[in-house]
Amino acid sequence: MSDSCAISVDPQGGKKLWRYDWQIGNRILQPAVIEEGELLLAGETRGVSRVKVSYTEGEWNVKELWRSAEMKVNFNDFIIHKGYAYGFDGPRIGCLDLTDGKAKWRGYPYRGWLLLLADQDILLVLTEKGGLALVDANPVKFTELAQFQAIRGKTWNHPVLAGEILLVRNNLEMAAFRLSRMN
Repeated sequence: MSDSCAISVDPQGGKKLWRYDWQIGNRILQPAVIEEGELLLAGETRGVSRVKVSYTEGEWNVKELWRSAEMKVNFNDFIIHKGYAYGFDGPRIGCLDLTDGKAKWRGYPYRGWLLLLADQDILLVLTEKGGLALVDANPVKFTELAQFQAIRGKTWNHPVLAGEILLVRNNLEMAAFRLSRMN
């Protein structure tokens, strides 16, 4: 990804395989794989685009399935879960339907980083102010399940999950939490 396009390059020889032109903006996010051959591309100025990449008769093809300005992701990557994308539209957490690019809901202005607890359908949010929140990964409505202050100070580090241990840190402190299943 660059500020003007997404390209695919053959890792063996460096040959360009395909290109998708799109003015993304200054902040470029990691593309998300939706399913085989389909990507979700996002940038802060243009919103989100779902593209299908295929290879037929010796030629690479890129087809735009939809483009949506309903979520302009500018910092954190998407979480793809059960046909929906969860991410930040500016500071607010939101949910986007992958079938048509329509926003389902926008929640609190956490501004932070997301992890998915897929077996529980829960999003774990680490806010840039050091708070931890649990959010229901449900496309019907935004529901915060719990929230507490985990560490103090500005937190621009992604949380890490190692088994049932959640690690959060910033330049001042670090904390570890043992996660248990929510009932």
